[in-house]
Amino acid sequence: MEPTKALVREPGDTYTSCISSHPQHHTVDLNKARAQHARYCDVLADLGLEVIRVPRDDQHPDACFVEDNAVVLGDKALICRMAKESRRGEQPGVAAVLEEYVKIKWAEAPATIEGGDVVHLGDRLISGVTERTNLEGVSQLRDWLGVRVDTIDDPGIMHLKSYVTSLGGGRVIATKTYARHPALEGLEVLVIPEEEEYAADTLTVGDTVLMPAGYPRSHEMVRAAGYEVIPMDVGEIEKCDGALTCLSILF
Repeated sequence: MEPTKALVREPGDTYTSCISSHPQHHTVDLNKARAQHARYCDVLADLGLEVIRVPRDDQHPDACFVEDNAVVLGDKALICRMAKESRRGEQPGVAAVLEEYVKIKWAEAPATIEGGDVVHLGDRLISGVTERTNLEGVSQLRDWLGVRVDTIDDPGIMHLKSYVTSLGGGRVIATKTYARHPALEGLEVLVIPEEEEYAADTLTVGDTVLMPAGYPRSHEMVRAAGYEVIPMDVGEIEKCDGALTCLSILF
């Protein structure tokens, strides 16, 4: 089922203090980040999604990365338990909004799970087991949503969606490292050029794919597969270790 709604939250006043290992993190411009986020929301609305805005959170620097707060499937959502304690106050605002639309359940310790690790494939999910998501988190996700969840285990990465995202219709885009992983067996895999790996984090709405600007070979590959590509400037988001999928929860 195609998503009809996008839940978003604007970067707060503390955004420049977000958790990030990006070498240009010290140059983040909050006004530019907000402008990029506003453009992102406008594009989602233009694509026909109802954009639902969670109140801004000025206490938690990473709060605009709403994707990590919850995983939604059908009429249920698992409210995630983030790995970083500094992020664990983000969820209530997201949960309060989601509860208006779906049934929610909170992940419980010792689980850690973040939505940035979870790829939706229609009849199943793929979850990374990473720095931010553990096996107990995957187990609680599977039990609450009642869905098959395959895993890609790599504790050296932050989030799986930096490397694998769904284009819909049994097709994914992935970096070379994960392109032949057993969890992707049976899917058509478009492999991102090695020098353009940031472009693996894509957001698909129908036949339109949002991709970060500045990766022409990846854009052309996706266009050749039959999609419309909308390049998005997310430079200030990238500096905070964020990407396109991080900024919304589609459901």
